Amino acid sequence: MILFDPDLEPDAAPQQKRRRKSSAQESQTSKRNDRLPTTRTLERFLREAQAEVRLHGSVTVLLTTDGGIRRLNREFRGKDKATDVLSFPASEMAEDEAGDLAISVATARRQAAACGHVLRVELKVLMLHGLLHLVGYDHETDEGQMARRERALRAKLRLPLGLIERVEGESKRPAKKMARGGRR
Repeated sequence: MILFDPDLEPDAAPQQKRRRKSSAQESQTSKRNDRLPTTRTLERFLREAQAEVRLHGSVTVLLTTDGGIRRLNREFRGKDKATDVLSFPASEMAEDEAGDLAISVATARRQAAACGHVLRVELKVLMLHGLLHLVGYDHETDEGQMARRERALRAKLRLPLGLIERVEGESKRPAKKMARGGRR
């Protein structure tokens, strides 16, 4: 099930007729690419990804704000900062529930822009990552098992570079050297 935080800003107004200027067309395309996908689209992907991950039971995904996810992160993890996705496995007593995910739409938008893909794709990457956490993977403590599983599933689900690989790629980049005469 997909839930939308009532504090989320509504997407841009409905599309207007196309203008002849190419910059206007590019602007419209950009707005379409930045819009939240439909609940139906997200639920379809959630079912597909859940089957691939082999996670049984219902999953609820909350699409929220940076402020909303920051509150959840502070309350449940003791970290007072916004993040992209949080996973909350269901208790073992809940037979028909697998757990919940919370995704910051604002953070997903920034990450999508930085990676050069649309918001819809980034939300799917985050959902897959969260589902793997619900299954029990933890990239912070395992020896690469989650990264390998995520990579295989991304290929199968036709998704671009995943979260773990992005972070690993950033940590492997050499630090930028300060130019001479720059501030120290």
